[in-house]
Amino acid sequence: MRILLAEDDDRIRRDVTQALEASGYVVDSETNGEEAWFLGDTETYAAAILDLGLPGMDGLAVLKRWRADGRDFPVLVLTARGAWTERVEGIDSGADDYLPKPFRMEELVARLRAIIRRSGGQANPVVTVGEAELDTRQMRLSIRGVPVNLSPQEYRLVAYLMLNKGRVVSQQELSEHLQSVHFERESNAIEVLVGRVRRKLSIALIETRRGFGYIVAEPDSAP
Repeated sequence: MRILLAEDDDRIRRDVTQALEASGYVVDSETNGEEAWFLGDTETYAAAILDLGLPGMDGLAVLKRWRADGRDFPVLVLTARGAWTERVEGIDSGADDYLPKPFRMEELVARLRAIIRRSGGQANPVVTVGEAELDTRQMRLSIRGVPVNLSPQEYRLVAYLMLNKGRVVSQQELSEHLQSVHFERESNAIEVLVGRVRRKLSIALIETRRGFGYIVAEPDSAP
């Protein structure tokens, strides 16, 4: 899944990017509030991590514009500011969670996973579909209790489809969530990736809906 990171501190941005990539996410990062707002308004993200103290446009203004424009992806706000009134204003403006600086990377990643799960209506960190089980904490897919050896990109594909189980996801949406905005997206990349994943699975987990996309169907709704 693709995350937008808006942070102007070089060290924090580098460390957060490394932690997120190690946790299976694709990261687009910006240091300027105006550019962060534009990316969030024109690209597709599973979530955003937003520093309040951005140059160009402060994080709170970015958040308010996203929500006013109908952008409803979850947002985790970072701030070095200590006033509780600012935290309340951030939550009231549409933030899904708040993390004061300094923070532990483990906590940031855990909070991010939680707001992404909640946005998809999934509170449990373990997603189960029939005989498939996805542990979002350990980034592991198991079939009948046996772990499946997936590459990071293959895991991101399965995770996105399982977190959106019961919904048809288009190739374009998958491409936007699995690849950075700076990555040249090949027309058949998702089709090739899905084929590679299917060869590793012992069950028919991912269905193709011709002309529409792919779906991980709930067992009781599978045709």
